[in-house]
Formats: sequence, C-alpha cells, structure tokens
Amino acid sequence: MLNKKLELLSPAGDLTRLKAAVDYGADAVYLAGEEFGMRTAATNFGEQDLIDGIKYAHEHGVKVHVACNTLPHNQEIPRLPAFLEFINSAGADAVIAADIGTMELVKKYAPNCQLHASVQSGIVNYLTANSLYNMGANRIVVARELSLNEIAEIRAKTPKELEIEAFAHGAMCVSFSARCLLSSYMTGRDANRGDCAQPCRWSYSLIEEKRPGQHFNITETDKGTYILNANDLCMAEHLKEMYEAGISSIKIEGRAKSHYYVAVTTNAYRGAINSLEENYENWVLPNWVTEELNKISHRTYSTGFYFGTPQNSQTYQNAGYIRDYSVAAVVDDYKDGKIIATLKNKFLLGQEFDCLEPGSAPFSVKADSLFNQKDEPIESAPHPMMTIKIPFPRAIKKGSLLRIKSV
Repeated sequence: MLNKKLELLSPAGDLTRLKAAVDYGADAVYLAGEEFGMRTAATNFGEQDLIDGIKYAHEHGVKVHVACNTLPHNQEIPRLPAFLEFINSAGADAVIAADIGTMELVKKYAPNCQLHASVQSGIVNYLTANSLYNMGANRIVVARELSLNEIAEIRAKTPKELEIEAFAHGAMCVSFSARCLLSSYMTGRDANRGDCAQPCRWSYSLIEEKRPGQHFNITETDKGTYILNANDLCMAEHLKEMYEAGISSIKIEGRAKSHYYVAVTTNAYRGAINSLEENYENWVLPNWVTEELNKISHRTYSTGFYFGTPQNSQTYQNAGYIRDYSVAAVVDDYKDGKIIATLKNKFLLGQEFDCLEPGSAPFSVKADSLFNQKDEPIESAPHPMMTIKIPFPRAIKKGSLLRIKSV
C-alpha cells in the first residue's frame, strides 16, 4: 500500500477549467494571475476570479498553487510585492517560482504560502535541491530531463520534508527545463516570460546558399521535417515507479489546454491513482484509463527521459494532434427521468454518446428519444447552446460530458 498519499496536480487556465479539475478529482490545481505566469496564451485569473477559484477549491478540499514562475525583468520587479501580497491574502496554498530573487520576495510578501521551486529552475541534482530547501523551498519540481533513478537519488539525499513534484502527462518542450531562446529569436516572443510561439512545432526545410528560394527536404517525405517536434509525455502506466522513486506529486501539463482536456486527464489519473492505492502490490493500469487518454487531443505518447535516453521521442510527420473525440453536450441537470444538457455540437436522434462523469469510468448514453427545452420531441439538435433532454434511467452528475467519436 502507499505509505504517503500521491497528490494529483491539475492545470487550470481559467475559472471554468479550475472547476473541472476540482470536480473530476484533483487534489490540487496550479494556475496563474494576469502577470508573472508562464502561459500568456491561457486566459488566466484576474483578482476576483482568483479569489473565487481559491474559495471553490478550498470548499472541496483542493489546494491552489499560483505560478509566479517567469524570469521577471527589472521593470516588472516593483509590481511583484503587491501581487504576492494579494495571493497571500486570497488564501493561495503555494507559490511556484523559478527566479531566485522572486523566491526571496515570496518568503517576505507571501508568508502564508508554501514555496515551490519551478521546473524552470532546472533542478537536476540533490545539491541544488538541498540549496533550495535551505532557501525555504517546501517542494521542488524536478527537471523533465531526469530519469527515475536520478530522482530516486535526489529523494535519498534530501530532507524527507522536501516534497518532489514531477510531470506525468502533457506536452514536452525540446529545450532544457523549458528554457528556450528559439521563440524570442525567431518571433520576438519570449518563452521564458510565458509567450512561446512554439517554433519547435514548425516544419523546416534546407536552403542552399547559391539557390535562394529552392527548398530541399531534410527527410525523404514531401512534408519537410519536424526536427524539434517532441512527442507528448504519458506516464499513466508507470505511476507506481514514479511513487517508488520518491515523487509525491503527479503533475499534468496544460494550463493553455481546454476544459475538456482538463476534465479527461484529471479523471483518468484520478482513476489510475485510486486503483494503485487499492491494489498496490499487483497493480495494473485499468484499460479505461488508457482509452480515456487517447480520447483527448494529443501527439504520440512517450515516457520522456524517465527510463533513460528517450525512445519514440519525436514526431516527424507533422506538428498536429490526434483528435478522435469531441464534446457533444455538457450535462446541466437531471429531472423527471431525463438528462438536461447544453448542446456543443450537432447530433441526431438515435445517436450514441460516450459519457464522462466525474469519478467514474466512461459509459454509453443513447438518445433513443430526444427532446427540446419545452419537452417537445425532436429529430436532431442542430443549434449550439440549445437545451436538450435525453431520457436515462439514473441521474448523471452536473458537469458530465457527452462525447462523440470523430468520423
């Protein structure tokens, strides 16, 4: 059995996604305010949303970690103390920081918050881990370039009070600990300040100096090559190994990802962790978890550096994602024997849906009968945001997702 609880840490790009993470089983969520966070593409949290989000999470026993993990420039420093004082007063449980100066300010202006050293800190050895602990860090987020054996050595040579957090799922950056100059150089958008343009996903060809305008493919296909295009990380089958290496928090990447992504990944990893806790000695990942993780938009999966030099680490065909499922409707209520839902995508009478309900494996819902908001029978539901009703023998939790497989 697990001697210590394995935390599930989910991303939240806005209040809607925070609620999805909480509802689908996260133990903690990580998010950012409108400044100092590493994902400017995400909506992020204004002051009132941050207050509301922390309140909602705490009401459900979920912690909130606020990312303050950019590398701030001189002109930003005067605004940092007030931001830290605000998140401290709002009740955040932890601040994630990468910059040493920022860490010092966290201890001064957010004394009620734990200090978590970000993956951006590039922590690859026990010496750095111990130094950060001595500076006041309660947790380190280890670099993605580490193997499980290296993490185990860090665990063995650091105080047991220092928690270790590691990514288990999501997009991988081709640069060391996500410190990248490529985006700044090519587009003027600084990846170290949360504004990456992802040029590592672009297609590249070769040009010979004396033949301007002539593009020569680096590979043998006619699509160019994606020499920097890393596959996504998926460690769902290896949670036991992560736990045994001393990792105490399993982190899902994706603050810029959709509400659907957050719900599916959180539910899947919640199911995986629960099953590990229930049958530790003979644990095998439930098949439904693997199936769920294939139902989100993703690149080909790999295990990153956890087992040494990555195998199957890059996709050379394209920069796109695999997208097999989409959300047809979101459940709002259950009344008089009918699911009441808000339509997201058109569907027809007789269509079968894959339902994702918080806290359970997916199951089928078939629309043998279909009604509009006035309880009038209809043959199809063509208009986004319309209310529909589907007879079903039991109540389904609010927020559940009705999905359809892409054709």
